[in-house]
Amino acid sequence: MIDVRQQVSAVRRTLGRRTLEAGEARVSSISQVYDTGIDDLWEVVTDPERISRWFLPVSGELKEGGHYQLEGNAGGTVTSCDKPRGYVATWEYGGDVSWIEVRLTAEGGGTRFELEHVAHVKDEWWDQFGPTATGLGWDSGLLGLANHLADPAASRLTPEELMAWVADGEGKLFYRLAADAWRDVAIADGEDPAAAAAQADRGYAAYTGS
Repeated sequence: MIDVRQQVSAVRRTLGRRTLEAGEARVSSISQVYDTGIDDLWEVVTDPERISRWFLPVSGELKEGGHYQLEGNAGGTVTSCDKPRGYVATWEYGGDVSWIEVRLTAEGGGTRFELEHVAHVKDEWWDQFGPTATGLGWDSGLLGLANHLADPAASRLTPEELMAWVADGEGKLFYRLAADAWRDVAIADGEDPAAAAAQADRGYAAYTGS
Protein backbone atom coordinates (compact mmCIF):
# COMPACT_ATOMS: atom_id res chain seq x y z
CA MET A 1 0.00 0.00 0.00
CA ILE A 2 1.27 3.47 -0.93
CA ASP A 3 2.18 5.71 2.03
CA VAL A 4 -0.98 7.74 2.63
CA ARG A 5 0.79 10.94 3.65
CA GLN A 6 2.86 10.85 0.49
CA GLN A 7 -0.22 10.09 -1.60
CA VAL A 8 -2.33 12.95 -0.27
CA SER A 9 0.49 15.45 -0.73
CA ALA A 10 1.13 14.25 -4.31
CA VAL A 11 -2.40 15.16 -5.42
CA ARG A 12 -3.36 18.57 -6.82
CA ARG A 13 -6.92 19.77 -6.08
CA THR A 14 -8.81 22.84 -7.32
CA LEU A 15 -12.35 24.21 -7.23
CA GLY A 16 -14.21 26.44 -9.65
CA ARG A 17 -17.57 27.22 -11.21
CA ARG A 18 -18.99 26.97 -14.68
CA THR A 19 -22.21 28.35 -16.15
CA LEU A 20 -24.22 25.73 -18.04
CA GLU A 21 -27.66 25.87 -19.64
CA ALA A 22 -29.21 24.55 -16.43
CA GLY A 23 -27.40 27.14 -14.30
CA GLU A 24 -24.19 27.43 -12.33
CA ALA A 25 -22.26 24.23 -11.71
CA ARG A 26 -19.46 23.39 -9.29
CA VAL A 27 -16.20 22.16 -10.80
CA SER A 28 -13.88 19.96 -8.75
CA SER A 29 -10.55 18.97 -10.28
CA ILE A 30 -8.07 16.42 -8.97
CA SER A 31 -4.82 15.31 -10.58
CA GLN A 32 -1.59 13.42 -9.99
CA VAL A 33 1.53 12.57 -11.97
CA TYR A 34 2.21 8.84 -12.32
CA ASP A 35 5.48 7.19 -13.27
CA THR A 36 4.29 5.63 -16.53
CA GLY A 37 3.86 6.58 -20.18
CA ILE A 38 0.71 8.11 -21.59
CA ASP A 39 -0.21 5.00 -23.62
CA ASP A 40 0.02 2.75 -20.57
CA LEU A 41 -1.99 5.16 -18.42
CA TRP A 42 -4.62 5.39 -21.16
CA GLU A 43 -5.00 1.61 -21.01
CA VAL A 44 -5.19 1.70 -17.21
CA VAL A 45 -8.09 4.18 -17.24
CA THR A 46 -10.02 2.76 -20.23
CA ASP A 47 -9.55 -1.02 -20.26
CA PRO A 48 -12.35 -2.68 -18.21
CA GLU A 49 -10.09 -5.41 -16.84
CA ARG A 50 -7.51 -2.93 -15.58
CA ILE A 51 -10.13 -0.51 -14.25
CA SER A 52 -11.52 -3.32 -12.11
CA ARG A 53 -8.09 -3.77 -10.49
CA TRP A 54 -7.90 -0.22 -9.10
CA PHE A 55 -11.40 1.28 -9.13
CA LEU A 56 -14.60 -0.76 -9.61
CA PRO A 57 -15.80 -3.50 -11.97
CA VAL A 58 -17.27 -1.84 -15.07
CA SER A 59 -19.50 -3.12 -17.84
CA GLY A 60 -20.71 -1.68 -21.13
CA GLU A 61 -18.94 -0.12 -24.09
CA LEU A 62 -16.09 2.17 -23.16
CA LYS A 63 -16.02 4.02 -26.46
CA GLU A 64 -17.50 7.23 -27.84
CA GLY A 65 -21.28 6.94 -27.72
CA GLY A 66 -21.10 3.83 -25.52
CA HIS A 67 -22.82 3.40 -22.19
CA TYR A 68 -20.94 2.18 -19.10
CA GLN A 69 -21.98 1.04 -15.63
CA LEU A 70 -19.75 0.85 -12.56
CA GLU A 71 -20.76 -1.93 -10.20
CA GLY A 72 -22.82 -0.49 -7.35
CA ASN A 73 -22.07 3.06 -8.40
CA ALA A 74 -22.52 5.49 -11.30
CA GLY A 75 -23.14 4.83 -14.96
CA GLY A 76 -23.31 7.09 -17.98
CA THR A 77 -22.44 7.71 -21.60
CA VAL A 78 -19.03 8.42 -23.11
CA THR A 79 -19.73 11.60 -25.08
CA SER A 80 -16.27 12.13 -26.59
CA CYS A 81 -12.97 10.27 -26.78
CA ASP A 82 -9.55 11.48 -27.91
CA LYS A 83 -7.10 8.59 -27.46
CA PRO A 84 -4.73 8.83 -25.63
CA ARG A 85 -5.36 12.35 -24.41
CA GLY A 86 -8.68 11.95 -22.66
CA TYR A 87 -12.43 11.53 -22.75
CA VAL A 88 -15.67 13.08 -21.49
CA ALA A 89 -18.59 11.15 -20.02
CA THR A 90 -21.79 11.72 -18.12
CA TRP A 91 -21.83 10.59 -14.48
CA GLU A 92 -25.33 9.45 -13.59
CA TYR A 93 -26.06 8.44 -10.00
CA GLY A 94 -29.08 8.59 -7.73
CA GLY A 95 -31.18 10.34 -10.36
CA ASP A 96 -28.65 13.15 -10.80
CA VAL A 97 -26.51 13.79 -13.89
CA SER A 98 -23.07 15.38 -13.80
CA TRP A 99 -20.07 15.22 -16.11
CA ILE A 100 -16.49 14.01 -15.83
CA GLU A 101 -13.59 14.86 -18.09
CA VAL A 102 -10.34 12.88 -17.93
CA ARG A 103 -7.17 14.40 -19.38
CA LEU A 104 -3.77 12.74 -19.75
CA THR A 105 -0.66 14.82 -20.44
CA ALA A 106 3.03 13.97 -20.46
CA GLU A 107 4.84 15.67 -17.61
CA GLY A 108 8.48 15.18 -16.73
CA GLY A 109 9.23 11.49 -17.02
CA GLY A 110 5.64 10.46 -16.35
CA THR A 111 2.02 11.27 -17.15
CA ARG A 112 -0.41 13.53 -15.34
CA PHE A 113 -3.90 12.13 -14.82
CA GLU A 114 -6.46 14.89 -14.30
CA LEU A 115 -10.15 14.40 -13.61
CA GLU A 116 -12.64 17.27 -13.66
CA HIS A 117 -16.09 16.69 -12.17
CA VAL A 118 -18.75 19.23 -13.17
CA ALA A 119 -21.97 19.03 -11.15
CA HIS A 120 -25.05 21.03 -10.25
CA VAL A 121 -24.85 20.60 -6.47
CA LYS A 122 -27.84 21.37 -4.26
CA ASP A 123 -27.01 24.23 -1.89
CA GLU A 124 -27.98 22.22 1.19
CA TRP A 125 -25.75 19.34 0.07
CA TRP A 126 -22.80 21.65 -0.53
CA ASP A 127 -23.39 23.42 2.80
CA GLN A 128 -23.20 20.06 4.54
CA PHE A 129 -20.20 18.45 2.83
CA GLY A 130 -18.60 21.01 0.52
CA PRO A 131 -16.09 19.51 -1.94
CA THR A 132 -15.58 16.38 0.20
CA ALA A 133 -18.92 15.02 -1.09
CA THR A 134 -17.25 13.87 -4.31
CA GLY A 135 -13.64 14.85 -3.63
CA LEU A 136 -12.95 12.10 -1.09
CA GLY A 137 -14.28 9.50 -3.50
CA TRP A 138 -11.93 10.70 -6.23
CA ASP A 139 -9.05 10.82 -3.76
CA SER A 140 -9.77 7.14 -3.07
CA GLY A 141 -9.69 6.48 -6.80
CA LEU A 142 -6.30 8.13 -7.24
CA LEU A 143 -4.94 6.15 -4.30
CA GLY A 144 -6.18 2.96 -5.97
CA LEU A 145 -4.57 4.05 -9.23
CA ALA A 146 -1.25 4.72 -7.48
CA ASN A 147 -1.35 1.32 -5.79
CA HIS A 148 -2.16 -0.41 -9.09
CA LEU A 149 0.71 1.23 -10.95
CA ALA A 150 3.07 0.36 -8.11
CA ASP A 151 2.00 -3.30 -8.32
CA PRO A 152 -0.06 -4.02 -11.48
CA ALA A 153 -0.54 -7.69 -10.54
CA ALA A 154 -2.29 -6.86 -7.27
CA SER A 155 -6.07 -6.75 -6.98
CA ARG A 156 -8.00 -3.88 -5.45
CA LEU A 157 -9.12 -4.27 -1.85
CA THR A 158 -12.32 -6.21 -1.26
CA PRO A 159 -15.06 -4.40 0.71
CA GLU A 160 -14.02 -6.39 3.79
CA GLU A 161 -10.36 -5.50 3.34
CA LEU A 162 -11.29 -1.85 2.82
CA MET A 163 -13.27 -1.81 6.07
CA ALA A 164 -10.33 -3.39 7.90
CA TRP A 165 -7.95 -0.81 6.38
CA VAL A 166 -10.13 2.00 7.67
CA ALA A 167 -10.58 0.34 11.06
CA ASP A 168 -6.84 -0.13 11.65
CA GLY A 169 -6.28 3.60 11.43
CA GLU A 170 -4.36 3.91 8.15
CA GLY A 171 -7.57 4.46 6.21
CA LYS A 172 -8.82 6.98 8.74
CA LEU A 173 -5.56 8.89 8.45
CA PHE A 174 -5.89 8.93 4.67
CA TYR A 175 -9.45 10.29 4.74
CA ARG A 176 -8.58 12.81 7.47
CA LEU A 177 -5.66 14.19 5.48
CA ALA A 178 -7.64 14.23 2.22
CA ALA A 179 -10.63 15.92 3.87
CA ASP A 180 -8.34 18.58 5.33
CA ALA A 181 -6.75 19.11 1.91
CA TRP A 182 -10.21 19.77 0.42
CA ARG A 183 -10.93 22.08 3.36
CA ASP A 184 -7.89 24.17 2.46
CA VAL A 185 -8.94 24.28 -1.20
CA ALA A 186 -12.44 25.42 -0.20
CA ILE A 187 -11.00 28.21 1.97
CA ALA A 188 -8.77 29.32 -0.89
CA ASP A 189 -11.90 29.38 -3.09
CA GLY A 190 -13.58 31.80 -0.67
CA GLU A 191 -15.41 29.53 1.79
CA ASP A 192 -15.63 30.64 5.42
CA PRO A 193 -12.86 28.76 7.29
CA ALA A 194 -15.15 27.53 10.06
CA ALA A 195 -17.73 26.31 7.53
CA ALA A 196 -15.03 24.61 5.44
CA ALA A 197 -13.65 22.84 8.52
CA ALA A 198 -17.13 21.63 9.49
CA GLN A 199 -17.72 20.34 5.93
CA ALA A 200 -14.43 18.46 6.04
CA ASP A 201 -15.32 16.90 9.40
CA ARG A 202 -18.70 15.72 8.11
CA GLY A 203 -17.15 14.35 4.93
CA TYR A 204 -14.53 12.48 6.93
CA ALA A 205 -17.21 11.03 9.22
CA ALA A 206 -19.33 9.92 6.27
CA TYR A 207 -16.44 8.06 4.63
CA THR A 208 -15.09 6.43 7.80
CA GLY A 209 -18.27 5.79 9.75
CA SER A 210 -16.89 7.88 12.60
